[in-house]
Amino acid sequence: MMSSHGSDLDQLSINTLRLLAVDAVQKANSGHPGAPLGCAPIAYLLYSRVMKHNPAHSRWADRDRFILSNGHASTLLYGSLFLSGYKLSLEDMQSFRQWGSKTPGHPEFGHTDGVEVTTGPLGQGFAMAVGMALAERHLAATYNRPGYEVVDHHTYGLLGDGDLMEGVSHEAASLAGTLGLGKLIFFYDDNLISLDGPTSLSFTEDSYKRFEAYGWQVLRVADGNDLDALAAAVAAAQAETTKPTLIGVRTVIGYGSPKAGTKNVHGEALGAENVAATKKFFGFPEDQSFVLPDAALANWRQAIDRGKASEAAWDELFSRYKAAHPELAAEFERVFANQRKPGWEKAIPVFPTDKPQATRNAGGAILNALATVVPELFGGAADLTSSTKTIFKDSPSFHADPAGRNVFFGVREFAMSAAVNGMAAHGGLLPFGSTFFVFSDYCKPAMRLSALMGVHSLFVFTHDSIAVGEDGPTHEPIEHLMALRAVPGMTDFRPCDANETAACWRLALERNSPCFMALTRQDLPILDTAVIDVYGGVSKGGYVVADAPKPDVILMGTGSELWQAIDAVKLLAAEGIAARVVSLPSWKIFEEQSAAYRSSVLTPGVPKVAIEAGSTLGWWKYVGTDGAVIGLDHFGASAPAKRILTEFGFTADNVAATAKKLLGKA
Repeated sequence: MMSSHGSDLDQLSINTLRLLAVDAVQKANSGHPGAPLGCAPIAYLLYSRVMKHNPAHSRWADRDRFILSNGHASTLLYGSLFLSGYKLSLEDMQSFRQWGSKTPGHPEFGHTDGVEVTTGPLGQGFAMAVGMALAERHLAATYNRPGYEVVDHHTYGLLGDGDLMEGVSHEAASLAGTLGLGKLIFFYDDNLISLDGPTSLSFTEDSYKRFEAYGWQVLRVADGNDLDALAAAVAAAQAETTKPTLIGVRTVIGYGSPKAGTKNVHGEALGAENVAATKKFFGFPEDQSFVLPDAALANWRQAIDRGKASEAAWDELFSRYKAAHPELAAEFERVFANQRKPGWEKAIPVFPTDKPQATRNAGGAILNALATVVPELFGGAADLTSSTKTIFKDSPSFHADPAGRNVFFGVREFAMSAAVNGMAAHGGLLPFGSTFFVFSDYCKPAMRLSALMGVHSLFVFTHDSIAVGEDGPTHEPIEHLMALRAVPGMTDFRPCDANETAACWRLALERNSPCFMALTRQDLPILDTAVIDVYGGVSKGGYVVADAPKPDVILMGTGSELWQAIDAVKLLAAEGIAARVVSLPSWKIFEEQSAAYRSSVLTPGVPKVAIEAGSTLGWWKYVGTDGAVIGLDHFGASAPAKRILTEFGFTADNVAATAKKLLGKA
């Protein structure tokens, strides 16, 4: 009969996980042993009894997801994956935090089998889990049919005090409660200790009442070693389908070690003497490392057969679903492969040149044109859909109908961006989030993780420059383009008109990697696609939009400022100066081109002037030390847009004057 702490085999299995973590950290002489010692029963319960998962196929579409938001406890996750039979070896555990290891210091998506998202920056894993649960709800409403629940899984997670201190967790918890994400279940490692000492130093609010106020079901387990109580809490969480659940678990950080209950066990190896004492406490050989009792390993590895059986049952269900609903099944398989419908790009509109329009408006028209041919597009804005134009006109909101494609994220830019990452990592959706470009500052940490993970997250930013005007410098982005261009793996798009915007949307969907767009509030003229191969040019990141047989100067720019370069061509021509105009809507894609192509666009030896209403930092690699950049290395101002642009030199007259000065003809 099982005691409250489980059977002897349960305890042996839990302690095996604990000491694997301790030994991995000790061998690396670096890491965090405290949380794995305290939380091992939670991980064991989830991986050995609760979760629907298949170690032989870690990307099975209908698996339960587990997110370790407090990613510093990575050995807890790695140990659970290794013991369960994922593609990790004992040697991988022994090479924790080493060069080329599959077990880096914090979990990395795409690097370690079974890791769902990259975590470590606290709070983001929790917010990504909200996105995963949101994706599950929408996909279930979209694809399930009576008798065929092909999308039916939970999102589980573990977080700590640090996660709950971070503001993004507040945003995400509020959103999850508002949306009633009943299949989201999180354990809270309530151990009363943070890195600096007792949590009472900095964290004294009643988090449980806070989550209740957010609309969560809140459960509490008094003893983190009580498997029966933990299992009962999970059952209660699964039974509550209208609210997400937080299970607060009182644990002891570093349980079983001489440093238990202190800050000293949080983020450093125990040391040889303390490791031996910890092993003695759990009844393991004090002089041996990485001990794997046969009974414990066999117990853990039962997950392999259970997982294969679970997936086989789902395969059988999906086979019947495919026969009953062949079109839905084909679409399901396509979206989980992150592939577009054949010919989808034909739905993208071509904009006539007779009526200028803002690129944000063009983006909205493109989004809605793609709605039927790219049904996996899903997202919204941070309380700005009317401004960013990122709303599907013929779809309800997700809040009103889970099959709806419009998500009203509220003024929660960080949580929105992290949730978008969670949806992208979940699979089956092409998610986007939107806000004003200046607020990309609030999105940046999540955008960085999207690039680190390489997931297909889309970020749509509008009001992209000082042309915001009257709102003033608080709302006028200056350094934002350069800051985001500096993120490895992030594709930048700043189109000059509606047709470049169409090309950017097409490329954003084709590249299967994170992208952002910076779009205008103000109307802009439109390039003639009958004269210029806009998509072909944008697909190379930079291209010539106006040329001369032997240009005396090259004028280059992005977005709205390209038109000042185009207008300057006539002014220069009147004085006998031939100019080439180059559009550089995506630096990332331009840098991917051959050196020969880049030189053909930006011919060496020809003087160059760059125009962009943002930081000049970075442009010098294109214009050279003898070129010129018309930009902004200061903040903006509050005034009508035309006045601001004139005052700060963003006019055709100033572009022409700068080019003449560069050529010594001023």
